[in-house]
Amino acid sequence: MKKFLNIFFVALGGVFFCLLMVGALLFILDSYQIRPMVTDLTGKGDTSETTADKNPALSPTQEKTLETFGIDPASVPSSITPEQEACFIEILGEARVTEIKNGDSPTMTEYLKAKACI
Repeated sequence: MKKFLNIFFVALGGVFFCLLMVGALLFILDSYQIRPMVTDLTGKGDTSETTADKNPALSPTQEKTLETFGIDPASVPSSITPEQEACFIEILGEARVTEIKNGDSPTMTEYLKAKACI
């Protein structure tokens, strides 16, 4: 019985450790945008509203998303050439480009894929 309990608790500890590692990986890579939700819950996030529009072509939500990625919205071009838009459509698809143009925020993966177009 003692050997069974030892194996059981070691296996349980291994599963717990794996779950902790997966959680830490998701938080560090932030591919599912978990970090802003956690900082908003703790109250340590940026609570000041941005009054200056850093890029007139972007919505406030898009600007905040870029700032979350560590990108200055002012460094993103305020106008897109037809060649750039064609590149975005080729990489992200026409439906997703239309959603982003209508104000939806791109994900970090989409930004990294389309970075070559800028």
